[in-house]
Amino acid sequence: MRRERRLGTSRHWGNCTVAGTIDYEKDRSCEIDIKAMDGGGLSAYFKVIVEVEDQNDSDPEVTLTSIASPLPEDSPPDKVVALFRVTDQDSGDAGRTACTMETNLPFVFKASVNNYYQLVTQQPLDREKASEYNITITARDQGSPRLTSTRIINVQISDVYDNAPLFDKSLYEMQIRENNIPGLLIGLVQADDLDTERNAEVTYSLLPGKVSDQPVSSFVSINSETGNLYAIRSLDYEQIKDFQLSVRAADSGSPPLSSKVKVQVVIVDENDNAPFILYPLQNGTSPSNDLVPREAEAGYLVTKVVAVDRDSGQNSWLSYELLKATEPGLFSMGTQNGEVKTMRPINQQDTFKQKLIIGLRNNGHPPQSTSATLTILLVDGFSDPYMKTVDIPKDEVVKEEDRSLTMYLVICLAAISFIFLLSIIVFIAIKVQKRRKFTENSALNFPVGLNCQENCGDAGAGMLSRAYNYEVCLAGGSLSSEFKFLCPLFPVFSVEPPQNQGVQRISTASQEVPSYAEKSERINQLRIINLM
Repeated sequence: MRRERRLGTSRHWGNCTVAGTIDYEKDRSCEIDIKAMDGGGLSAYFKVIVEVEDQNDSDPEVTLTSIASPLPEDSPPDKVVALFRVTDQDSGDAGRTACTMETNLPFVFKASVNNYYQLVTQQPLDREKASEYNITITARDQGSPRLTSTRIINVQISDVYDNAPLFDKSLYEMQIRENNIPGLLIGLVQADDLDTERNAEVTYSLLPGKVSDQPVSSFVSINSETGNLYAIRSLDYEQIKDFQLSVRAADSGSPPLSSKVKVQVVIVDENDNAPFILYPLQNGTSPSNDLVPREAEAGYLVTKVVAVDRDSGQNSWLSYELLKATEPGLFSMGTQNGEVKTMRPINQQDTFKQKLIIGLRNNGHPPQSTSATLTILLVDGFSDPYMKTVDIPKDEVVKEEDRSLTMYLVICLAAISFIFLLSIIVFIAIKVQKRRKFTENSALNFPVGLNCQENCGDAGAGMLSRAYNYEVCLAGGSLSSEFKFLCPLFPVFSVEPPQNQGVQRISTASQEVPSYAEKSERINQLRIINLM
């Protein structure tokens, strides 16, 4: 707004006063022409020049020249975001300015010429952490007092496809009761994508897997849009107690980014199994009777009912109860352990065959129950085995079993043992005899002409060939050798008279040992005969 200045003159003293607001930024000086007149009509003219002094009365001004918004989040460092100028109409120190901005921002100022500044990035941006920035620029002059002004620059950060879907849990645990109806909702998996628009659209799918050698897709299905998991079939706790599957979440970007998570499905047991009796067997194929001596006192342990329940937890806790008995006051039943004990001493008036009906019940809701039948025989002791349990005499007196069968068994066992020991002794004797013969046949030195006789015949008389055993002895490191002639393997009978024999028989009765020369001569003669 234009402000006018008016100067007035004092009629008596000629004082000049300010008639309006003076603005240094508009007029730094002004000239005033003054006319002075007296009463006689005489006048004079003069000029007054007024210099205006500047004061710090103008605020700094921030002028935005250009801005890049929205700014991609993958922008590199030192990218120019905005260009602005800071001015001040004052002069001197009052016209000198400086600008600042708030800290902890990924931007920084860079000064240029003529009070121009550049706003640039100094670190990577992440739209998922901050989608926009309101940058406050504060300009301050150097006057006294200092004047300041502010300007807010809004920078939008645009999305870049760089995020995969993220699940809100690292592992999902879900429970479902057994014997469920098909199509029952098990639970929900949830994944979020920090990108925007189509890049943030998430779809769910099951990854391939096995559950008890069957594909997981035959047990569970998933809604691709919501992430709801449904049971396809009815589950049985006794077959599968728990299983694990993997879910994949993928966005709609190009190429799509994905992540996966594991889901643990726990099947909760229900009380759908009745107790199963292991002992005594109730199938009737092999009846079991428990024997109790009539001398048993009160508290005697008769037997123990063993049962199991395929359920778990409190559904498998069993309790026992005696439902019916031949003698109601004779036996008691352990509620927790299934032990059957006598409550009083047994007397002769008690029935020989006692039948007990035991009830078993688990602790489920509602409870499952079953019953077992026990047959107990009262006998006069365990020394005499009781064999006949089907035909019970009317007088309920047990006869002793014939012991002849036991005697036969003992005799047979003794005979078999004796035959076995005798076979071992004969086998050992044969082995020893064979070993002795082998030792005698493998002797190194054989006497010549002492233990065998030769029937030597003429070679031209048509005698059959003879078989001999020969032994060659070689001395180590020597060229000498010794050839021994042993007895023939088969006896040879001569058809010539004794006077025609070409070789003198060796007397078996001779006690002299022939010398080495005689042995050699005889061996040579025998060689000649044998070659002929």
